[in-house]
Amino acid sequence: MRATFSSKADTLKSLMPLVRSAKIAPISVIMSYEWMADSAYCLNKINDELPKVSRFIVRSSCSSEDTSVSSNAGAYLSLLNVRPEELPEAITSVIDSYHGNGNEQILIQPMLNQVIRSGVAFTHDPTTCSPYHLINWDEGEDTSFVTSGQGGRCWQGAAVMPDCITIPKEISSVRKLLLELEMLFSQPLDCEFAVTADESLWLLQVRPLVLREAPQNKERQSHLLKLIEDRLEKGFCHHPFLMGERTVFGVMPDWNPAEIIGIRPKPLALSLYRELVTDSIWAYQRHNYGYRNLRSFPLMPHLFGLPYIDVRLSFNSFIPADLDDELAGRLVDFYIKRLQSQPALHDKVEFEIVFSCYTPDLNERLQVLKAEGFSDEDVISISDSLKRLTNRVIDPSTGIWRSDEKKLKTLMERHEEIMSSNLDLAGKIYWLLEDAKRYGTLPFAGLARAGFMSVQILKSLVNVGILTSGDYDSFMSSLQTITSSLSLDRENFDKGYFLKKYGHLRPGTYDILSKRYDEDPDLYFDWNSEGKDCIELNRHFSLTIHQMRALRCLLTEHELKPNVVELFDFLQAGIELRELSKFHFTKNLSDALSLANELAMKYGFSREDIAFCDIRVLQELHVAACDPLEILADAITRGKKRYKDTCSLSLPPLISEVEQIYSFEWPDILPNFITQKNIISEVAPTLDKERLNGRVVCIPNADPGFDWIFSYNISGLITAWGGVNSHMAIRAGELGIPAIIGAGERRFTMWSMAKCLEIDCAGKRVEVIC
Repeated sequence: MRATFSSKADTLKSLMPLVRSAKIAPISVIMSYEWMADSAYCLNKINDELPKVSRFIVRSSCSSEDTSVSSNAGAYLSLLNVRPEELPEAITSVIDSYHGNGNEQILIQPMLNQVIRSGVAFTHDPTTCSPYHLINWDEGEDTSFVTSGQGGRCWQGAAVMPDCITIPKEISSVRKLLLELEMLFSQPLDCEFAVTADESLWLLQVRPLVLREAPQNKERQSHLLKLIEDRLEKGFCHHPFLMGERTVFGVMPDWNPAEIIGIRPKPLALSLYRELVTDSIWAYQRHNYGYRNLRSFPLMPHLFGLPYIDVRLSFNSFIPADLDDELAGRLVDFYIKRLQSQPALHDKVEFEIVFSCYTPDLNERLQVLKAEGFSDEDVISISDSLKRLTNRVIDPSTGIWRSDEKKLKTLMERHEEIMSSNLDLAGKIYWLLEDAKRYGTLPFAGLARAGFMSVQILKSLVNVGILTSGDYDSFMSSLQTITSSLSLDRENFDKGYFLKKYGHLRPGTYDILSKRYDEDPDLYFDWNSEGKDCIELNRHFSLTIHQMRALRCLLTEHELKPNVVELFDFLQAGIELRELSKFHFTKNLSDALSLANELAMKYGFSREDIAFCDIRVLQELHVAACDPLEILADAITRGKKRYKDTCSLSLPPLISEVEQIYSFEWPDILPNFITQKNIISEVAPTLDKERLNGRVVCIPNADPGFDWIFSYNISGLITAWGGVNSHMAIRAGELGIPAIIGAGERRFTMWSMAKCLEIDCAGKRVEVIC
């Protein structure tokens, strides 16, 4: 028998004889016009239908709720824990929320006792419109905790999954209920549920789930997931040229694609990131800096367009080249095991999991290895190897980072030659990207390594007691990066000069659909303002005599090459040059994207079309005799088809077992808090420049193209993705802005939808005020 939707109350009443996997509490329904005419009659009716009830729930059941067009969830009033004597006032309040409509229902039920778990469940993912079961729940008696948007746990499972997949026991009965409701209604559904102390499951509400487009069919999802399963099975196997028995795939470790290109990049952005960084450049430069040779290994496989980092490959690349193979293998296995046991650290692997450079506190941190079977000799070997590698990098006269710095000048000179040359559009695109690799992302990969080392050494100086947390913040705010000048130049120079210098920046560095500053300057900046209350920049940092003496002794004790001044020169240069190199190579990239748009228009395609084209197709136009129109049309068609699959899939941010592609619980990611400050501030509802001053700004990732927000007097910053050493973390620390970098999708959604937040960075705490 098929069920049909009507009002909230009538739908529940119709389901009472049909649903077998859950209970529905007794129901009494009155009409608003009946109440207005004879409230005493209505109260008697309720008492007859719901006798001996000590607490009621009085709920809206309006005809404009739960329709196939709109749910109107939360639009009308529902009141919990209503005592019998409070019933008249509660019913009147619900009717008042209908704004005068006298022909609507009011639903009254007994309040459930001893609720131990409650939440909401979907038969489809509202984000992807695909047939994933989503169950969001919280342990405890508060049945409104999840529905009010306060969080809770969230499980997601494919509509069809292998029999061997285990569902979390807390919600296994809820999934059975979803399967039953799907059979009854044959359409996407949204329901609310509760579980009482006797483990009874109660269906509180069911309504149509309104999706923005027709849902993907289950057969297609099953086919895609089976192909992903096959790919992952191969990746999890032993590899003859890699240390470590198995791997993990993540969206944030190492070159963190979720932060840079997003979790569902369009084909052009994905292929550009692979071309410029993750296919070969990353390994080439890491080997140059003294780590194992991983050349020819692509770091970032993708699962129908969803980019992931092969974490075993990444961990191999953090092993010094001179470390014994057998010891290196055990170390990689230790790293993998540690990440699997602490998945919330997936965006902090270089600071919390791997040992990638020598620091004054390294020997203390290495002691965790002994509990995993590493000997004293093993620990000494690892420490000595990392010390040799680190000394080669930070050597004040021969450090390899100095040669990387020089390549940036070559990049800038050749950029001007390319742009002013007679090369055609395809030729300019080709050479801008080739130079971006050789003189841009290659040195950037090296300078980023120096930047990571700088931050690790600074943090270790805090750990050993030479610097305080305040000293660390003071040092970070004293830096003078290329992007720190953006706010000052915006205030001090005219529009033409400013755009000539910064015009190539775009919020989505690899995304052709993201407009450059100079393409739509009024979108990003208020050119008529006289300047904001400037955030204090480049605050002074200095060491005391006592700190300098202690540090000099420390460097001698640990046999590190630089003296105190040379060390801080490296620490400063490592972080500043990382940002400078990024600024310059993105100019080549941004210009290549602009030319790609021009090329697309030449052959009748739009900017939106070319976003679906793989970059290798554009490169082919330079090296081959071919029909550009035919090649572009074919590539765009294939890209759009593939991207439809990309958008239909939802996978966990960290995959350590094949089963997780079918069933997983969204992890509770640990955000990175920047500065030690505490603020209470409104949240900017949009990125509208008129609504940023004095508010917390929420952006999806930590891309440098979002630097324009710092030209406004923002009170705080939250990003969904980003690591402790990401661009926005550096910028927030430099400007002294309290920030939460890498909140994760769930927290980001909750906090960005709030009206007002309290952010306590020192206490690593966020409170939704309203």
